[in-house]
Amino acid sequence: MASSRGCEESNATEKSSNNFSYERYSTSESNSDETAGDEDTLLNSHSDQSSSNGEPSTTIDPFLPFDDLPDEDRNILTLRAIAIGLLCGGLVNASNIYLGLKSGWTAGANIFGSIVGFAVLKSCSKYFRGVPILGGPFGPRENNIAQTVATAAGGLSNVFVSAMPALYQLNLMRTPLQDFWRITVLTALGAYFGLFFATPLRGFFVVHAARELQLVFPSSYATATTIRSMHLAVDGAHLAKKKMRALSLGFAFATVCRVVSQFAIGVFWDWHPFTWLYLVTGSKAFLAIESWSWFIEWSPAFIGSGMLVGMNVSLSFVGGSLLAWGIIGPILVRRGIAFGRPVTNDYEWDGYMSYSSLTAEFTSPNHPSPRYWLLWPGIACMIAVSFTELACQWRVFLLSGKVLWRSMSRTWARLKKSKRYQEISTDKYDWDDEDEGNAMRTADPAPRNEQVETWMWLPGLIAILFITCVVMKVEFNMPVFEVLLALFLAFFFSFLAIQATGATDITPLTAASKASQVILGATTSGPGWTLLQAQRLNLIGGALSSIGANQSADLTGDFRVGFLLRTSPKLQWFAQSIGTLVAVFLAPSIFVLFSTAYPCILEPSPESCPFGAPSVSAWRAVAVAVTSPDFTLPATSKWFSIFFAVFGASMVLVRHCLWTGNWEWMRRYHPNMMIISLAFLLPSTHYGTAMTIGASVAWAWHSQSPRTFATFGSAVAAGFMAGEGIGGVVNAALTIMGVDFDKIGTAFLCPAGSC
Repeated sequence: MASSRGCEESNATEKSSNNFSYERYSTSESNSDETAGDEDTLLNSHSDQSSSNGEPSTTIDPFLPFDDLPDEDRNILTLRAIAIGLLCGGLVNASNIYLGLKSGWTAGANIFGSIVGFAVLKSCSKYFRGVPILGGPFGPRENNIAQTVATAAGGLSNVFVSAMPALYQLNLMRTPLQDFWRITVLTALGAYFGLFFATPLRGFFVVHAARELQLVFPSSYATATTIRSMHLAVDGAHLAKKKMRALSLGFAFATVCRVVSQFAIGVFWDWHPFTWLYLVTGSKAFLAIESWSWFIEWSPAFIGSGMLVGMNVSLSFVGGSLLAWGIIGPILVRRGIAFGRPVTNDYEWDGYMSYSSLTAEFTSPNHPSPRYWLLWPGIACMIAVSFTELACQWRVFLLSGKVLWRSMSRTWARLKKSKRYQEISTDKYDWDDEDEGNAMRTADPAPRNEQVETWMWLPGLIAILFITCVVMKVEFNMPVFEVLLALFLAFFFSFLAIQATGATDITPLTAASKASQVILGATTSGPGWTLLQAQRLNLIGGALSSIGANQSADLTGDFRVGFLLRTSPKLQWFAQSIGTLVAVFLAPSIFVLFSTAYPCILEPSPESCPFGAPSVSAWRAVAVAVTSPDFTLPATSKWFSIFFAVFGASMVLVRHCLWTGNWEWMRRYHPNMMIISLAFLLPSTHYGTAMTIGASVAWAWHSQSPRTFATFGSAVAAGFMAGEGIGGVVNAALTIMGVDFDKIGTAFLCPAGSC
């Protein structure tokens, strides 16, 4: 990430692998302390290698910029860096929408853009020395520009795997194709609000207060260290070529696998062992297990994600699936609390049931499907875990408030030139006092002429606020008060998101988006609001807040990478603006492509659909719950939701409060409640299975050869994830062009003739 990514509040660690997330929740709710896929493994290997090549092996202060990088006395905002960044970002953007609609997971473009950027631009520098645009020297800061463009261009996908499809599932808008310019404008408003808002926060969160607040920004630090390692190593170009080759092979394999598998999906993609056993033995018991979607999907993307996030997250996913769809669901059906429907009338498949319907028949309090019943405990636990994680960071927020007040006081005192300034500058607010010492001071490595000037962002921010009010009123009939409230929530949650991301690598978009929906729902609950209008404003306002907060956190993380590499903030800002501009048009276009090829994405209860879209279900469910005056839940689901939310919050407190000091090693084995909750929203178990396969492969690989895993592991995983996403885009395009995979291909070995 998605995150949101997804995707976010991981209970597992404070380090992220490739910014992986649920609903881009930012950037990493699927973090793990496991060595499999841990960035630290990659970085430690780089450090060891650097040492062997003559680089001093010393402990680096994470709050100071690197001072061992070569100077680049030329323009680093080059066309070649922008082009490579846009290409990488575009691939990640397409992949994120595919993966997000599949399961709610998304991934950031940081490491992907860094590796591809280095490999391609280093080759251009070597083989096109005398060619304008392509040739010329190449250094770490230009590499950073390519990565920055990639990160910005690969963003903004989270809203298209969550709030936007929910709008169409509730029939609150026409079609994505008809509404293309409306959703593009909405995306642009949220994106540039986040960009302009994040710009002045660089000095506070990245430079001046980072050490005091312990805002390491782990993923950003990992990205900067990766770039530094490749450029400092004697064989850096050779190492990057190896990584690029591994990434390319993984990308090509996943793309071809995704496209070819459509012609024989039961052979090359989905393996249904319980269906095979039923066909061989005739036992209905195997068919009953198949009814709960227990099968294996050989998805390179989720195998790759398992390689990145490690065993804790993967096993938590499988454990959540087992709890929801292997224990609770069957008990509900057996006791007559929840109900299913036959998949087919074919006598041969009598007993093969579907328990995932969300039609009106199966969403009533007295006749729910297991999916509808389990949806609410999953959402309740996710929200509880999100806010508990935030509450556990109370020291960071309190200290942040003190530092912010100190900065404001110093600024005000300077303006007034009063006696108060002398007291402030020599008393408890001084950065050089005895308690904090000179180590608290961090100088900005960027000179004044490289800083982003106030006139570059402040007029833009004011203009965005005004334009947003006008556009939302004209296009969506959203009152100005509601618009300002949504923007205020984006402003407020941006602060929380940046601080949480910097301290833990967890972007709490679950908490931000759901809190926004609840607050906006409270303002539209009175008379004078129709149900459809209240739901539309709830989802659009929540989407606006989510986009702004996510964009602010992502771009502040980018500034952190540039700070460490001593990249010009002004040039980074231009790179972010360019990447954001492309993402504003690219993300809606890819969403239109998928929704046109697979209309089931926009249906609230399709009979069958290749996309589970759990984030969409969560957004839609909350919107309905906070706006419908007669909304009721199944009584048993309501009480279990309360219990599960309390249990999830308690598990977070156990991790933060008990597993400390000598017991901190227990965090490695502590269940990830956010991921367990996610499994309740997905009526399929194969995602967790595929991730566990990937995590197991990574664990075995790392155990046998740590150095080769550190060199190739993340590259192969990133190639798998991006490749399957692009393969999904190819399949969507072929579907729109009239290619009927059902007629051309075969459903051999699929249950009831359908996978």
